[in-house]
Amino acid sequence: MRYFQPFIRRLAILCAIALLGLATGCSKPADKPTGAATGTGNSQQQASSKLGDLSGFRTIAAEVAALVERNDLPGAKTRIKDLETSWDSAEAGIKPRAAADWHVVDKAIDRALDALRTSSPNLVDCKAAMANLLQAFDSMQGQP
Repeated sequence: MRYFQPFIRRLAILCAIALLGLATGCSKPADKPTGAATGTGNSQQQASSKLGDLSGFRTIAAEVAALVERNDLPGAKTRIKDLETSWDSAEAGIKPRAAADWHVVDKAIDRALDALRTSSPNLVDCKAAMANLLQAFDSMQGQP
């Protein structure tokens, strides 16, 4: 019986710690953007958006825009699929943070997808759609 009490006491302490950890809120840490990960080449820390760190998505969009600039529309069409799938899979975690902001970026992604997936993509339309998409990402990150 003497050895049983310290065991119960330790078990009670561990349970209390676990319950306090659950009661403090979301288990997912807040997203923190890094200047190097934004794809802008700017080493300054960027302001975080309500949606969290969008730098991974913006990096893909910048790669697509570079392909469009080189007139590699088939390559851009292939690469933008990666943006679409990663954005859609992250929707449940991002959209509840700021639904209105999420819709702004989502619509810009949809317009870029439409421009690149048309039966005969127009280079000018694709460039404009990608510029608008990059601007949507930048506006969410608090960039000028």
